[in-house]
Amino acid sequence: MKPKTKKSLIEYGIFIAVAVVLYVTGLHTEVIGFAQRGILATGLMNPDVSEESVDADTSNEAPIKVNYNLKLIDDKGNITSLEDFREKVIFLNLWATWCPPCVAEMPNIAKLHEEVKDEVVFVMLSLDQDFNKAIDFNNRKGFNLPIYTPGSALPQQFQSSSTIPTTYIIDANGNLVLTHKGMANYSTEEFKEFLLKQK
Repeated sequence: MKPKTKKSLIEYGIFIAVAVVLYVTGLHTEVIGFAQRGILATGLMNPDVSEESVDADTSNEAPIKVNYNLKLIDDKGNITSLEDFREKVIFLNLWATWCPPCVAEMPNIAKLHEEVKDEVVFVMLSLDQDFNKAIDFNNRKGFNLPIYTPGSALPQQFQSSSTIPTTYIIDANGNLVLTHKGMANYSTEEFKEFLLKQK
């Protein structure tokens, strides 16, 4: 066997071994999420919160009223409901630990949460089959985000997207004012200003 061919086989073998280890250990999600964080930094995937785009969604139609009929179980096992957050601005994010784009946007959501947590309710709704994975992820990363698992079926309006992450912004009047499918950087000044206007 030629030395060049032998070297190529060794390199491919190492690459495949690393890929298998990442997949078997579950770290591939975090590695892909880390790479996608670079895409988020470009600003290309940020939610469009310009007044024109938000008004255009509701200008010809009545505002979409939110169905608050959703039970939530928090990371301590306490049961609450979306209804408990009525008359507050809600940042509702559907996510899972196995979803690289979800993992990619988490640091920005955690940053936003720290900046506005006294004025906005965050409902980070994990769709993991094993909720303990979401709890461990949140603790390991030090995000301190309020995470929940569904305690009842999701209202139809939150099932309209098969994409995760999907983020819904609900204003203090109970209107669904923004739906963003896919990952985004929510810790921008523009988004923060939009969010705080929903009170």
